Amino acid sequence: MLSLSKNVTDDALNLILQLQRNPDVLPPYNDDAMKKCIAHINALYTQNFDDLTALRSGSCGDEAQRTETVRARQSCIDFIKRCCCAYVNNRMERIKSLRWKHGGMLPAKIKANLHEAEIEWLNEYNSMLAEFQGSFGENGVNLMTNLTPPKSLFIEVRAIEDYGEFETSDGTVVMLTKNSLHSLPRQDCEMLIKQGILEIAHS
Repeated sequence: MLSLSKNVTDDALNLILQLQRNPDVLPPYNDDAMKKCIAHINALYTQNFDDLTALRSGSCGDEAQRTETVRARQSCIDFIKRCCCAYVNNRMERIKSLRWKHGGMLPAKIKANLHEAEIEWLNEYNSMLAEFQGSFGENGVNLMTNLTPPKSLFIEVRAIEDYGEFETSDGTVVMLTKNSLHSLPRQDCEMLIKQGILEIAHS
């Protein structure tokens, strides 16, 4: 029997701590801790099932204490599950980020830290992206190019008068002073141009 005197959530907590200690890299998949977490969940579930069966049959004399124990075990189960899900999801997000950072191909040293299921998921993710990219026109589109907005989305403008601080749609704050030049998102400038505060700068 798995006793609550032993901290059954330690392995789950260690999964989260492993990611927190390595915020900028993808550490090796902790298969051992995940298997222990699954074993803890199964053991706790079995104990709860047995206790609930006894409670419903009326064959136990310590109903209040046993009910509290069932609740405590369920709290442990929920905590372990949340930690495991957070661990898997965080790794998935890191894998996606690294995939885009490295041009669609993970370096071998990074791929070596992936679990078999993660490699399978990455292959499916790549396949879906390839299918999506190929669905545009005759030659498709390469999402690995132009990861930053093209220059045409921005225009060169000159401030006609002192306006002060101006915040663009992405949160950038610029100081508009008379005759100052700026490259700003076109959509953010249109109203100020109409108001005569900015004008398009011609080279």
